[in-house]
Amino acid sequence: MNKSPLILILLGKSGSGKGTQVDLLKEKYGLNYIGSGELLREREKIDDFIGKKIAEVIDNGGIIPTPVIFNLWLRKFEELKKKESLNGIVLDGSPRKIKEAYLMDESLEWFEWDKNVKFLLVDISNEEAIKRLGKRKICSKCGNIVVVPTGEKLDTCSKCGGELFVRPDDTPEGIKKRLEWFKTEVGPVIDFYKNNNRLTVINGEQPVEAVFNDIVKEIEK
Repeated sequence: MNKSPLILILLGKSGSGKGTQVDLLKEKYGLNYIGSGELLREREKIDDFIGKKIAEVIDNGGIIPTPVIFNLWLRKFEELKKKESLNGIVLDGSPRKIKEAYLMDESLEWFEWDKNVKFLLVDISNEEAIKRLGKRKICSKCGNIVVVPTGEKLDTCSKCGGELFVRPDDTPEGIKKRLEWFKTEVGPVIDFYKNNNRLTVINGEQPVEAVFNDIVKEIEK
């Protein structure tokens, strides 16, 4: 790995397993994590208009607008820039729209992190996404995502003991809406990186270990 911090940007449909890969990559390379979902959950704890609005939109399965997300990115980037030693960063959940892709490029250049960037798409079919998301619950306390085995009932988070619930956008109608949104909004982002020969597509329907190995090969080639 060269001297520039490694910047990994993971794209993929809900249910693609990006979160699992993020955990593995953090451990292997000592990366800092920036996840839009995590940033939003932290921000909504602040008792002001933005915090309350974020909570309202998330609870109703809505999409947070780019200016709010972008502001959170910049604050986190500035925090990480102050670190004496930075191996790299893995980002999950951004960019979600074509204008965010342009903003991401400009931001990485501004913070002098644009020399060692990898754009990865963990790709799964809509059918696979529907199958996986239909079994998913999220912890109301820590945000941990759990895939409930077929035939089992699971209501408590194994990490913190919080209550597990099905998100509004993990219902059949919600899943259909999110997949359509991914095609409409994230599709142009994927095309943008492909057309610039910057995107590597990883088969996300393989076992977790195989997906991880393919990502590592791309990072280290």
